[in-house]
Amino acid sequence: MPCLNEAETLKICIQKAQGYLHSSGVCGEVLIADNGSDDGSQDIARQLGARVVHAETMGYGAALLEGIKSARGQYIIMGDSDNSYDFSNLGNFLAALRDGADLVMGNRFKGGIAKNAMPPLHRYLGNPVLSLIGRLLFRSPIGDFHCGLRGFSREAIAGLRLQATGMEFASEMVVKASIMQLKVVEVPATLAPDGRSRPPHLRSWRDGWAHLKLLLSFAPRWLFFYPGVTLFFTGLIMILGLSFGPLSIVGVRFDNASLIIAVAIFLTGSQLMGFYALARLHALKSGLLSSTAMFDRLRNLISVDRACLFGALSLLVGILFALFAVSIWAGAGYGDLEAGVIVRPAAISVALISFGVQIVTGGFMWGLIDQTYYKAYLGKT
Repeated sequence: MPCLNEAETLKICIQKAQGYLHSSGVCGEVLIADNGSDDGSQDIARQLGARVVHAETMGYGAALLEGIKSARGQYIIMGDSDNSYDFSNLGNFLAALRDGADLVMGNRFKGGIAKNAMPPLHRYLGNPVLSLIGRLLFRSPIGDFHCGLRGFSREAIAGLRLQATGMEFASEMVVKASIMQLKVVEVPATLAPDGRSRPPHLRSWRDGWAHLKLLLSFAPRWLFFYPGVTLFFTGLIMILGLSFGPLSIVGVRFDNASLIIAVAIFLTGSQLMGFYALARLHALKSGLLSSTAMFDRLRNLISVDRACLFGALSLLVGILFALFAVSIWAGAGYGDLEAGVIVRPAAISVALISFGVQIVTGGFMWGLIDQTYYKAYLGKT
């Protein structure tokens, strides 16, 4: 149980957990991961026979990480020490773990949420929306990503290399377990009102944003690739359509301003696609994501040399368009020009030169992350 000034409710939580261990005949311990309490919580825990470990780094996730590292059991069940979870009724968690589950999540929406136990903002917006995003991004079956009552195999969770120190730790565990294809199941869990007289440590908008950032950070395909492809080809089609003159579609005229916007859309899309490739490679090299057949083919195609060659070609063509634009300006005696005359070659030049720079620099960054080129280079020198 993570603990930060939980003197009001810690005793009943420990007694419930000890009661369950005794009644079920399970050999286990109650471990309190204290995060710097100054209300005597540590003394209460020790007097009741619980083991106390100190988490120096502040934060919900930091306390749990210290507790998981210090735990001695084959299985670990974690839960908040505010008396909102029923530690006397953990049989369904243990049964699922003994049946081979790596992570057993409680679902408060299935088990029952008592009146005033969860704020309406969390119950009807925060939890459902973030859980829906998690299921969509990671194909997870979990309906309650943020339930604080969960059980897991210590060995399996240790392999996830969890790092989040804040409330987003709850999402990180589920996300990484889904990515690593651990066996994750869900059981009903009840939620009672917080037994403390003080406000909870949770901050709705700040912690909700932290959860959302973590979900997106582990889903580069949704964060970068899909928006990037959409913007890249939308911009490219617009550039091609406007390169030879204005267009009228259902009575709406698209001209120079539209071409400039198209260039911005095209370059934004290409940048996002580059970010996707680099983020996916970094995640693969770091062991955060596993490879796929499609990404393996992409990885075999990309090299520093090819990126430099392709980028240089784009730069060269862009420079030629720039020279063409300058020649038009020179022909007019370097005076004022009609916007329609100079904007098109100038816009295409900007698009190609910027795209070429992205390709070359992205290629070197790819090589730096992948290290294949640099290992070969260092081996020769």
